[in-house]
Amino acid sequence: MIVPFVWMVLTSFKPGTELIDFAFLPKNPTLDNYRLVLTTSSFGRWYLNSLFVATVSTLSVAFFDSLVGYTFNKFEFPGKTIIFLGILATLMIPTEMLIIPWYNMSVQLGWHQGSMQYWGIVFPGVITAVGIFLMRQFFDGVPNELLDAARIDGMNEFGIFWRIAMPLVKPAVAALCIFNFIGNWNAYLWPLIIASSRAFYTLPVGLSFFRGESTTQWEKIMTGASLATIPLLIVFILFQRQIIKGIALTGIKG
Repeated sequence: MIVPFVWMVLTSFKPGTELIDFAFLPKNPTLDNYRLVLTTSSFGRWYLNSLFVATVSTLSVAFFDSLVGYTFNKFEFPGKTIIFLGILATLMIPTEMLIIPWYNMSVQLGWHQGSMQYWGIVFPGVITAVGIFLMRQFFDGVPNELLDAARIDGMNEFGIFWRIAMPLVKPAVAALCIFNFIGNWNAYLWPLIIASSRAFYTLPVGLSFFRGESTTQWEKIMTGASLATIPLLIVFILFQRQIIKGIALTGIKG
């Protein structure tokens, strides 16, 4: 599992002439690939674009998916089951089938021009059916008696959700954030379609420009891919600690 990752990093230190040798270790290590990627392309802008899109969508999903999941688990209202089944039914629709309506809506609302392209890239992922289902299941581990005690003490419903329920489902939130961040960081098809300017490309889309009709600059692609893994490693390390600390969902002691 680790070998492809190590190969990618080592290849980023190889000059282009060594790629055809298929040697595992670079014979003449160089940092020229990193210098060229960072100075002769819009890599920095693409990097920030991906970071912005992935961060905004992750924060949005963590909040709204948790809020909706909490509502479906802890409240009773007319049509609750039908609405929840309707949300789950959207999981059966392939993403490729949604691209055309997404694009038509984006064009009608002007989300494909100017700075609104950021919102055009982000909006399909601000709330997810998978996240709602995941959080609804995890909120089962939060005792209703604990929430009722908070109501008796005079806490409002949002305060109960934010200050009582959310701290008890940190493992689910951490897992949701990790998967969502990785998915949006690696997203390629939708950002390629909706972004009409190269300045708004995300990192996966930008790296494709190192491919030409006759040649592919693999050393630059490997360099960009190596740099692209850094935020993913940081996110996993940070949220992994939360997962370990919050294994006991209920957090109740006698």
